[in-house]
Amino acid sequence: MTDCDFLLVGHGLAGALLADCLRAHGQRVLVYDQPNPHSASNVAAGLMNPVAGKRFALTWRAAELLPAAAAAYRALNERFGQLFFVETPIFKAFGSGQEQQQMLARRAENVWGAFVKAITADDPALPGVTAPLGGAWLQHGGHVAVAALLAALAKEHQAADRLRLEPFDWAALTVQPDGRLRYAHAVLARYVVCCEGAAAKQNPYFNWLPLTPNQGEVLDVDCPGLSQAQVLNRAAYVVPVGEGRFRVGATYRWPPFAEGITNEALTELSGRLAGLTPLPFTVRGQRAGIRPAVYDRRPLLGRHPAHPWLSLCGGYGSKGVMLAPLLSEMLAQHLLHNAPLWPEADLARCVAKFYRP
Repeated sequence: MTDCDFLLVGHGLAGALLADCLRAHGQRVLVYDQPNPHSASNVAAGLMNPVAGKRFALTWRAAELLPAAAAAYRALNERFGQLFFVETPIFKAFGSGQEQQQMLARRAENVWGAFVKAITADDPALPGVTAPLGGAWLQHGGHVAVAALLAALAKEHQAADRLRLEPFDWAALTVQPDGRLRYAHAVLARYVVCCEGAAAKQNPYFNWLPLTPNQGEVLDVDCPGLSQAQVLNRAAYVVPVGEGRFRVGATYRWPPFAEGITNEALTELSGRLAGLTPLPFTVRGQRAGIRPAVYDRRPLLGRHPAHPWLSLCGGYGSKGVMLAPLLSEMLAQHLLHNAPLWPEADLARCVAKFYRP
């Protein structure tokens, strides 16, 4: 029988980083995970983008989230001796004259703080890039090799017997007379945290939450000659991953959607890339993943309204790389010391509207 303080279900980015935070606070943590090649964490390009969308809006709480994420990933780079996180500029090319004029008009307002380094109405003359209307140079962002990072964490956790790669059966979880939790005659724990991503929609304790699985597809392409000095963004992101290869994404599909990759996404993403470069490219791979999207586009953190021993960490949508480091520490502090959560991220905001005991 394994005795632990926290039993976590799910070893995607949310679960892996929360497990690390809890262990850093001296907690005994055990994680169950059923590997899923179609999880958002395994497919994501890992982009940390401070300004997003056609309206060039500053990402929610970017001033707090981005510095914390960068510091956490730099520490993981050093810990494993691998370059998971690369801080790189992002060039957000204007897609129309109207977009260009709107952005230039807002420049004096300084609504983006230090995250926008420069705005130009001229073609930046980047190798292989079509950007006749100019664009905005963003800084303090970058990208994370999420799959490689999770593989390194999983290897470390398995070696220490802190990660079990097998399905978790919620029906086998029971509360003992002393208040501890027993799982399948194999584990005793004080608390359980659901970190299942989009699969939390099928969780018997959290299926009332407003999670809507959202499918995204990405391409891996070879494009020799295209500038690798920055991430490109216009209708799609183009993330350099080395040796003339790029990750291009991502699509957004709401249910019902097809299982796995689609020709529709291949055509869509290829067209978006062709709009950014006249250079020939070769598609080397295509992947599809399921994001845990939330109706108000905010995370879901906190305790279950009826079971204080049970919590959830998730709802990160397409922003998981930026959200996970700081919110993992915030949730750890909340669970251990009852520290407050950001109201916008606290799942308590959904209880009155969605929870039916």
